[in-house]
Amino acid sequence: MLYALKIATRYLTASKAQTALLVLGVAVGVFIFIFMSALIGGLAEFILSRTVGDISHITIEAEDADPAILIAPDGLVLSVIEKGRARAATLSDAATFIPLIEAVAGVKAVSPQITGAAFMKRGSLVSQVTVKGVEPGRESAILNLDSYLTQGSARLGSGLVVLGQRLADDLTLSLGQTVRLQSSAGVSMVLTLGGIYKTGNGMMDASSIFVSLSTARTLFSLPQGVTRIEIKLEDLNAADATALRIRALTGLDAVPWTDGAEQLMEALSAQAQTGYFLKSFALITIVIGVASALLLSTYRRRPEIGIMRAMGAGRGFVIFVFVTQGALVGVMGGLAGAGLGYLALLPFPPREAFRSGTLPMDITQGSYGLAITLTVLGAILASILPARAAARVDPVTAIGQ
Repeated sequence: MLYALKIATRYLTASKAQTALLVLGVAVGVFIFIFMSALIGGLAEFILSRTVGDISHITIEAEDADPAILIAPDGLVLSVIEKGRARAATLSDAATFIPLIEAVAGVKAVSPQITGAAFMKRGSLVSQVTVKGVEPGRESAILNLDSYLTQGSARLGSGLVVLGQRLADDLTLSLGQTVRLQSSAGVSMVLTLGGIYKTGNGMMDASSIFVSLSTARTLFSLPQGVTRIEIKLEDLNAADATALRIRALTGLDAVPWTDGAEQLMEALSAQAQTGYFLKSFALITIVIGVASALLLSTYRRRPEIGIMRAMGAGRGFVIFVFVTQGALVGVMGGLAGAGLGYLALLPFPPREAFRSGTLPMDITQGSYGLAITLTVLGAILASILPARAAARVDPVTAIGQ
């Protein structure tokens, strides 16, 4: 076997220019494979971070009680009390469940909240808003308010409110000014603008405001409990499994973000399938290049192969020589392509620093090991046909050539 390896190495070094071109072709194919893996993986991460990164990965929401129905003895419905517009349902035992949820593996942050509708008034200007009451210190647990803040502070205290830039412009509000907030429960409060954020989501920037949990309790007349619990995970792709564990642990209806996100999941799946096709074409190019080069080498070395066969070398030995030659080309080209791919991806920012307008390349998703492994296997498979052709060479005919 060592002798076969020596012969294969000698074949490669005998024509250095041809070998260099062959290795370069394989390296380019591997480079394309790695580049496409990093681009498609990074694009998927970017899409998820922009659509799901700033929302709750798992949500537990208080359920409204069924409306009261008055039914006559004969089964006739006499009256139905319809649900009111104001939310009355609460998670009264939230304080008990929060430590249990925080202890679940993969949970990054938990944010108990009181949410509801309200009207924000300043003079004759009125805007309908969605109020989110969160615990001080957990302002950026789900939505990273600190990173989107343009003015002031995201820290919430009694009598403070943080709102979006578009809403501030609509109400001609500036930092430190006061504004009146009237909740759907009929409670009014005067709050001071403590911070202004801008996420780039026009609807959110124009309608979502943040207050402290104690302020929200007063606004919506909820002395205890919360209306929802939002949960952030280390890995948002584990939302379904983690939601099941939380349901089993607490008995609460934990809903993952994937519920209702079928269109997004289909788009990501189609994108991944496109990536598989592109990477497959890169591998096919490698296989065709290696096979054609080795077939040419087989034709050129027919006399040498005939001499080896005449000296007693079996067909298996000849096959091993050319398969080894293909494997060496795959290893050299794979390592060179992986190295080039890694160096080319180094200047791109990491996934945590992805910004709009930039190419979302994720160096961690280059699939370097997979690219090298598939390249070596492809080169070996590509060398089988030339190797079998070489093994079938008739010694007498080959020497005569």
